[in-house]
Amino acid sequence: MYTGAVVDGVKRYQQRHGLHADGRLGAQTVKSLNTPLTARIRQLQLTLERWRWLPHSFPEPPVVINIPEFRLRAFDGEGLPALEMKVIVGKAIRHNTPVFADKMEYVVLRPYWNVPPSIQRSEIVPAVRKDANYIAKKGFEVTRHGGEPVTSGPVSAEVLEQLRTGKLAVRQKPGPTNSLGLVKLIFPNQNNVYLHSTPAQELFSQARRDFSHGCIRVEKPAELTAWALRNNPGWDLGRIRQAMTSGKDNQQVNLTRPIPVLILYGTAVADEAGAVRFFDDIYGFDASLEKVLNAGYPYPR
Repeated sequence: MYTGAVVDGVKRYQQRHGLHADGRLGAQTVKSLNTPLTARIRQLQLTLERWRWLPHSFPEPPVVINIPEFRLRAFDGEGLPALEMKVIVGKAIRHNTPVFADKMEYVVLRPYWNVPPSIQRSEIVPAVRKDANYIAKKGFEVTRHGGEPVTSGPVSAEVLEQLRTGKLAVRQKPGPTNSLGLVKLIFPNQNNVYLHSTPAQELFSQARRDFSHGCIRVEKPAELTAWALRNNPGWDLGRIRQAMTSGKDNQQVNLTRPIPVLILYGTAVADEAGAVRFFDDIYGFDASLEKVLNAGYPYPR
């Protein structure tokens, strides 16, 4: 009978494999259960290969995001997780979150969202073409590239044409409905990727969380900001919450000490208790790496 301890065992299995732990034998669970042991061993080998590429010491405790796991860990000075949370990463089709390392340098409380040119062309301009009041309804404003506001009301045909050609930009005003939420944590990089909060908290209840355009949305933004600013005198969790809800718009706070940020891709993880967890190869990076390794030396750079 599929009851009791068997159901509990399936729930634990689902939790370890990045599935919704409901105990139901759905298609994804059955597929995972039928994965050969050799495939799991290969996941461990490929993750260890990537681990070999990483630095093993840091000037400050790092924050680490594992893309297939949809999880962030901020570490303490002993190398143990001081803070953990769910994250939302880039969509598997066309919007992959890149794998790289950098240093977090500052946070911005109640930020503007400067709409990327690609989203402006593909989403904002068509929406404004259908509804001239779209900008006002969504809390956006049209600006010059230096940040000077042009309009936050109805968009004229002339302004629309300048938006279409990229002569003007669009940004979303700070506030609880802003797409970046109430804080963003910045590690300047050529990919224009950063950590930020989100008003769409319901998405964190999903087991698979690749919904963004490439940036990383965090489940506990205030707690992560407090951890990032722990060396900045006066910036405790209470002050951060107050600044997020009713503080100055677009307030930048520079970190006293830059924090290493690692965005990794590992489909197998062993936790501190020794339990091994496996995750789907959502971007196909394991498949690509296996193909390269199977070709043998000399490996391409």
